[in-house]
Amino acid sequence: MKIWIATGGTGGHVFPALSVAEALAAAGHKITISCDGRVREMVSRGAPAGARRVHIWASGVGAKSKLRQMYALGKIGVSASALALRFMFSRPDRVVAFGGYASVPAVFAAHLWRVPTYLHEQNAAIGRANKFAMRWVKTLMTSFPSVAGIPAGTSAHVIYTGLPVRREFLDASNSPLTHGGRILVTGGSLGAQILDDVVPGAIAAMKNKKIFVTHQTRPENVARLQKFYADNKIRANVLSFVHDMASRIIDADLIIGRSGASTVVELQTVGRPAILVPLGINPDQAANAAAFAKNGGGFAVEQSKFTARWLTATLNELFDNPSRLDKMAAKAFVPNDAVDNIVSAILK
Repeated sequence: MKIWIATGGTGGHVFPALSVAEALAAAGHKITISCDGRVREMVSRGAPAGARRVHIWASGVGAKSKLRQMYALGKIGVSASALALRFMFSRPDRVVAFGGYASVPAVFAAHLWRVPTYLHEQNAAIGRANKFAMRWVKTLMTSFPSVAGIPAGTSAHVIYTGLPVRREFLDASNSPLTHGGRILVTGGSLGAQILDDVVPGAIAAMKNKKIFVTHQTRPENVARLQKFYADNKIRANVLSFVHDMASRIIDADLIIGRSGASTVVELQTVGRPAILVPLGINPDQAANAAAFAKNGGGFAVEQSKFTARWLTATLNELFDNPSRLDKMAAKAFVPNDAVDNIVSAILK
């Protein structure tokens, strides 16, 4: 079977796409992966052997400038026309899109030629690009059991598959906490100023100082945070980039961070309690954090309510009662069979 996988935009879209591509290629299917320039190198490094790679012209439409929005829409339109022409002569048997504006051209071209099309939504609230593309897809696959914002009356079949994660997380699935007093603070690739402002002071005020902190932050904040932790005799490793995030999450007794879909599902796969502070301007992150907290795996805290006083009290309570952390870890855990579920849906 010839299967076209469309992805792009960010690593959060690409890693799940590559996981599914690898499984399909191993089963003997012919794979083509399309992506935009932002992730071309990432796709080239991670694509399964023998997979074809196609570069498309696309970018996000979220710019404030109307001119930039029109330019972005124009690029998507040109790419959609090019793929429609390509599919006329070489039609795939399935198109599987992993969200973002870079997926829209392949979804449209597949609809035009009546190719069964599958769309994956990462977040607990459907994104703008996926909401737009929903009119053309046969099946919507979701990372969370409940997804807000799916258009009423959609003809697409909605199924919960989960979100694929890297092998390192699957290998540590539902592993017990080590109770080494380790806290991981991470605000994503660019860090998060709210975490830098609140977390160090809150940890310094804790009763239990037998804590080891791994704190990922912006490069310009590394020296300041290193000095703060040292001055307060707190064992800490302050980094501008974490190269092995899987091992850091697995070793941690508690994670404090943002709530991107990949982060939340990684926490669920391993089974790790967390305090999640969604990016204030991102409704997707708020929905992801709420879904995680609803299961009892941790806390979803708005930025305006994320204060040092609240955090100190919460950390004291958790680390004075290790059994509470164990219970949260157990509630955080969600078995991850996403790759098998997605492959099954595609081939059914």
